Amino acid sequence: MNKKGCPEEFPITLRINGYEMAVFQLTNHDLEDWAYGYLFSEGMIASREDIRSIHYDETTGILEVSLKDGFDPEIMFSKKKHYTAGCGRGVTFFSMTDVKTFSKVQSEKTYLLSYILKKRSEFAKNSPLYAETGGMHGACIVHANGEITVREDIGRHNAVDKIIGHAIRTGCNPKELLLLTTGRVSYEMLSKAAKFGFAVIGSRTAATKQAIQLAKFLNVEVVGYLRGRMAIPYTSFGRVINDLEERI
Repeated sequence: MNKKGCPEEFPITLRINGYEMAVFQLTNHDLEDWAYGYLFSEGMIASREDIRSIHYDETTGILEVSLKDGFDPEIMFSKKKHYTAGCGRGVTFFSMTDVKTFSKVQSEKTYLLSYILKKRSEFAKNSPLYAETGGMHGACIVHANGEITVREDIGRHNAVDKIIGHAIRTGCNPKELLLLTTGRVSYEMLSKAAKFGFAVIGSRTAATKQAIQLAKFLNVEVVGYLRGRMAIPYTSFGRVINDLEERI
């Protein structure tokens, strides 16, 4: 019998300009990417230039972020907290009403379903923490040239924050990227992806009813249950071409 290691999670305290935001349960890999992605998703930064520095102290578990334009904790903490669903529970300060104000996604890039399934398989083979523990979520971006970048975490929403953060730090154009995730697509995950500008999201599992409603409103293409040669389209904006229709 093959014995896998146990997935690890750590309490990470996020501090912004000296103010403690919250304590998050995270896998302590790619925390700089997570900070960029989380702060962008929460509307605290608009670009990579908004962050002056990031420092993580492994001894204390404190992730210290310095923003160039300051930080008003009273405005942020006056908002109602919403706890995200699933493992590695996090906290978000935006509501469904806030999400409805996001710009609708615009992209003319299309993908063959066979290509998405191929990249989903490639993603699965390039997830080292999952291979080691069997208990990690992952998020992956497929670049225009076909290359992939993978980020993993105990929480599916954290993994999405990490991959968004990587894309922000490296200056990627969201219109040229395909987002794949191992986790269920909930409304907060859909909103994170839409805010960044992903036009197509693929998952190995389901999307919630609320996420699908939001995807239709924000013009995001969502395809679920990407497994082998199987797929279920939840929305249809002409960006995913089913070239396997007779087989699915």
